[in-house]
Amino acid sequence: MSCSVAQCLDVVGEWWSLLIIRDAMMGVRRFDDFQARLGISRNILTQRLNYLVGKGILARVPYSDHPPRAEYRLTDRGRDLWPVITAMRQWGDTWAAPDGPPLMIRHKSCGEIVTAVPVCSHCGETLDARAVRAVPGPSAAPDTFGRTSLTRAGGAAGTGAVTG
Repeated sequence: MSCSVAQCLDVVGEWWSLLIIRDAMMGVRRFDDFQARLGISRNILTQRLNYLVGKGILARVPYSDHPPRAEYRLTDRGRDLWPVITAMRQWGDTWAAPDGPPLMIRHKSCGEIVTAVPVCSHCGETLDARAVRAVPGPSAAPDTFGRTSLTRAGGAAGTGAVTG
C-alpha cells in the first residue's frame, strides 16, 4: 500500500512493539527489565525484540561475555518514533485517563512540564487536522487516493487532512 501510515504500522503497529519502544524511550534496555515492566511472556518478548532489531528500530549491544548478554538501544530510526509515541500518550491522557496522566514530560532545558505540539516548519503556526490540506506527493500514483478530493501540489483547494 502506498501510504506512509500503513508502512509505519507494518513496522511498529503491533501492541507489544509500541510498548517496547515506549519503554526503550524511557531508558529500559535489558531483556529482564522489559519483561518485568511489561509482564510479557519471554518468548513473545524475544520475538518482538528480534523483529525490532531486524527492522532497525533497536540495536542489540553486548554488555557481557560471560554469560553472553546484550541490551537493546534505540537507533536513530527508533528515536524518530518519539513524536508518534508522544502523540499516542497525549491522546490517551486526554481521552482515556480519567484520573489524569500517569506520566508527564519535563523539558530538560527549561524544567517545565510540556505538551508536544506540532507546528508548521515554515511559519511556526500550530498545526491540527483543520489547519492542513493534503496534496499528492512525489510517489503518489494516479489511483492512490481513489475517491478522496486532493489537489496537485501547490494547486487549488483540497478537503481535509490526510495522514497517509
